[in-house]
Amino acid sequence: MHLTPPLGSAWSSPTSAHLGNTSALTSTLGIVRLLEALFTCVAFSLVASRNAWSHRNGDWCMFSWCVCFAITIVILVVEFAGLQHRMPVSWKNFPITFAMYATLMCLSASIIYPVFFISNQQFSRDERGYRISATVFSCLACVSYLTEVSITKAKPGEVTGYMATVPGLLKVVETFTACIIFVFVSDPITYDHPDAVKWCMAVYCICFILSLVVIILCIGECTGWLPCPFNKFLSGYTLLAVLMYATATIIWPLYKFDRKHGGEPTRSSAGCRSDDFCRWDKNVAVAVLTAINLLMYLADLVYSARLIFIQG
Repeated sequence: MHLTPPLGSAWSSPTSAHLGNTSALTSTLGIVRLLEALFTCVAFSLVASRNAWSHRNGDWCMFSWCVCFAITIVILVVEFAGLQHRMPVSWKNFPITFAMYATLMCLSASIIYPVFFISNQQFSRDERGYRISATVFSCLACVSYLTEVSITKAKPGEVTGYMATVPGLLKVVETFTACIIFVFVSDPITYDHPDAVKWCMAVYCICFILSLVVIILCIGECTGWLPCPFNKFLSGYTLLAVLMYATATIIWPLYKFDRKHGGEPTRSSAGCRSDDFCRWDKNVAVAVLTAINLLMYLADLVYSARLIFIQG
């Protein structure tokens, strides 16, 4: 006896079940993600085929492209198979958080790779072509991930995950900037003396950990574990971060560039070659990044206050 399933029932044709969610690949967002996977794959393939990377800088570029490619493929598969609700993370928060991190990672790789592996290097025109092409595809990947962020970012009045809001995206920038600061102060170590500079290091670490905890809580949908309302926690922590970073913005350049406090006011030609990124340059970079992160936390505080006011 032939049975006909009722209209609109869960008993759908096997063909449609096997096809999956094709809109995950054919929608604007799906096409952008396919381009992300393509661009990152081409970037690391060009570099790997010529063995054109070395040391920590090259490792970071390859790590960025490979990780971004792999996670993008995972997101595409999950979206296509409709497994979002079975994932152990919040699908309102995870993809856009990753897209923001991927934007920054590809941006850093697009800067680091040509600086260390193209400029001031002697190799054939063919080899240069491979390296320039890898840089171009890295830049295209960065633009693609930034496009995904702009597409999935929360619109005014839209109810979505916290990481899709401006404060959530700023948390990503804050943690990424702190990681760059950690790299500069650790090689060589420039925070071991005096004690005032150690306070700056404490600021970077404390604020980084708290921002990372917020991101993890949002992705894991664990904000209910906090002993106080999430919005109040965010406001209090962001205000604390602003005050702490304000002190670091003053203390770091004071003790690194003021001769009265043992600093170097100018770049020493004896200690730094013209083409070398030396200790003084790294101290300048840390001072600039500290000021940038202070501005990020200030913007975070303003937007967080606006969210509380709107929701309240």
